[in-house]
Amino acid sequence: MSEYSKKQQLLELIRSNPFIAQQDLANQLGLSRSAVAGHIAGLIRERKLLGRAYVLPDRRPVVCIGAANLDRKLRSHAPLAMGTSNPATQTESFGGVARNITENLARLGSPVALLTAIGGDSSGAALLAHAETVGIDTRGALRLDDVSSGTYTALLDQDGEMVVALADMALYDRIDPAFVAARQAQVATAALLVADLNLPAQTIEALVGQARRAEVPLVLVAVSEPKMARLPRDLAGVRLLILNAGELAARVGRPLDGDAALEAAMREVQAQGVRDVVVTRGADGVLVTVGGAAGGTTGGTIARLPAPPADVVDVTGAGDAFAAGVCWSLVQADGHGEGDLVLACRRGLQLSALTLATAETVHPDLHPESLAGAPTHMPFNEQD
Repeated sequence: MSEYSKKQQLLELIRSNPFIAQQDLANQLGLSRSAVAGHIAGLIRERKLLGRAYVLPDRRPVVCIGAANLDRKLRSHAPLAMGTSNPATQTESFGGVARNITENLARLGSPVALLTAIGGDSSGAALLAHAETVGIDTRGALRLDDVSSGTYTALLDQDGEMVVALADMALYDRIDPAFVAARQAQVATAALLVADLNLPAQTIEALVGQARRAEVPLVLVAVSEPKMARLPRDLAGVRLLILNAGELAARVGRPLDGDAALEAAMREVQAQGVRDVVVTRGADGVLVTVGGAAGGTTGGTIARLPAPPADVVDVTGAGDAFAAGVCWSLVQADGHGEGDLVLACRRGLQLSALTLATAETVHPDLHPESLAGAPTHMPFNEQD
């Protein structure tokens, strides 16, 4: 057997079992363990394997870092009356921006890992158990016995629109820069890194720096206007920032009235170093930068993509589904988060519409072909 054939057979064995021991490889190939180690070292130098644990380039995971909560939703049976009791129905599910994105990706067939914090309670144990059943790697999660797991309680009106939400997420302040540094290997071998702004400001800044040094594309997902203060001023190294119009206004520090103001603000944020910006606008679709460059060094356009029709049952999780669809599409293109962003946003809008039509935070029937019918060549308006 030629050296090339041995390497190819070795790769196939690792592909079928990424955790196979070197001695088992040696036994199956009829080689010495030292010979196997030499072949593995060569494959790592050729970038056909990505270091220890035999991470294959085409199976690099999307690594999501941020919130994983117990979600409680209370939906009114009739128009809400303030200052009195309202009949309602309560449901509980697993949520959190990073967790929701991760579950969507797992159901779409992507290898995924979730870096989060959970408390030493039954909710935390249930969160991790559920994640593992859908194929999410939670081995890097921070387990804290002295706090409760995060909770998010949303009050919805009779049409399923959110009226107000209450979030208990103080435990995510424990995901500090040291936590990120301790998981450097996971970050460095990710196909895409996704972080929500429930993380402390210092942690987000550390992630931006680590992603830049490791040359791993980083997607930041906003969660609320107050938490926009956690976003670093220097966004160099960030592949994509996903936020809504209110969060964009909070970033630039002024009201944004009309499309022209939104587009000017998007370019202003690009000038801060982020490569691309996506602004979600609910039923009005999204605005997305096209063809520019991080730091505002070259021009580009801003595309307006319409939202597909949707039968709204519950809005919870729709924004996270959009972000997941975008991330899934970016990685599908080449495995390195560098795909067509306009196509990615169309797929994100399609996944968001699917999620709006279900009462679940994550659509329970997603599968790898769920976005196969997403439009790929819909016209869009470009603004100079």
